[in-house]
Amino acid sequence: MKLLQNQVAIVTGASAGIGAATARILSAHGAAVVLNARQPAPLHALAAAIEADGGRACVVTGDVTRADTHQRCVAAALQHFGGLDIAVNNAGSTGTMRPLAELQIEEWDITLQSNLGAAFLAARAQIPALLQRGGGALVFTSSFVGSSAGLPGMAAYGAAKAGLMGLVKGITADYAAQGIRANAVLPGGTQTAMAGDETQQAWAADLHAMKRLAQPAEIAAAILFLASPMASFVAGSALYADGGNAAVK
Repeated sequence: MKLLQNQVAIVTGASAGIGAATARILSAHGAAVVLNARQPAPLHALAAAIEADGGRACVVTGDVTRADTHQRCVAAALQHFGGLDIAVNNAGSTGTMRPLAELQIEEWDITLQSNLGAAFLAARAQIPALLQRGGGALVFTSSFVGSSAGLPGMAAYGAAKAGLMGLVKGITADYAAQGIRANAVLPGGTQTAMAGDETQQAWAADLHAMKRLAQPAEIAAAILFLASPMASFVAGSALYADGGNAAVK
């Protein structure tokens, strides 16, 4: 059963990892997808793979910290596919990692903007298009960092990711009655380029009750749930997909 037949989705940070896996699973369930990231080559490769599997995809390159990137993504959804039903705001960055008092103001600002600021710019552009369709789903990729735990050198990242829940709740208060469901997925450690070397991955895996890292497809499946009609009464929520990380702190 395809959960998203005839729907249209934007996925930011779609060039690799969780974003690419999310684009694939949304497409497999019937959604046309607008793929966004900064580098065009992996996006075009992903779009070609989706189309080879019978799906529909288009590419919008751009930096998520710029408002015009999100405006162009929404315009592409309207122009190519006729509307917008789902937006997965997944792009983000760990930023510079060092103890807080050693962090430069510019480094703090960049980390906050690439995670929390970018999410605001995305939602601001996406909500009017969702309202034109009578509502839809916004999904933000947050993290266990900043919510269930702090990690050394990651105060800025944790603050930004925790701030996403304030954004999710605010959107819910403003727009849930108009049919927009905003939620966040909080992944645990995941096998992506951000996971580090084998020593770092082993350390991170040990934080989780399941004693392993997630595969990107496992996080994408949680995002599919939040984006789909299965989550029709889920709004303003944080879904931990963290291998039991939060449960064993």
